[in-house]
Amino acid sequence: QVQLVESGGGLVQPGGSLTLSCTASGYSLEHEHIGWFRQTPGKERERISCISGLDDNTYYADSVKGRFTISRDNAKNAVYLQMNSLKPEESAVYYCTTADIYNDYGGCLGERDRGKGTLVTISS
Repeated sequence: QVQLVESGGGLVQPGGSLTLSCTASGYSLEHEHIGWFRQTPGKERERISCISGLDDNTYYADSVKGRFTISRDNAKNAVYLQMNSLKPEESAVYYCTTADIYNDYGGCLGERDRGKGTLVTISS
């Protein structure tokens, strides 16, 4: 099982930005499909972005398209989620996952490993 670790969460004002990181120790993420999703108590988990391990194609949910950017740095064995223009309703725990499948329409499917998450709070 891959141990994924998310970081970069915190408190930010509405309209602000954060960059989340997803890393793994002792395992290369270079050719993995990596997805980000978020979850708030009482709400369904929302799949928000994914990057393909084959060609670095990217997927974004409509709710974040144009504001979030997913990327990877193989030298650092990390996948990032740059989040701009954040809204209070996007406060949640954000997780990264490895996945079996990537497609341009649904993003990462068949999620496997998952980190413990990082808390993002958007509030003034």
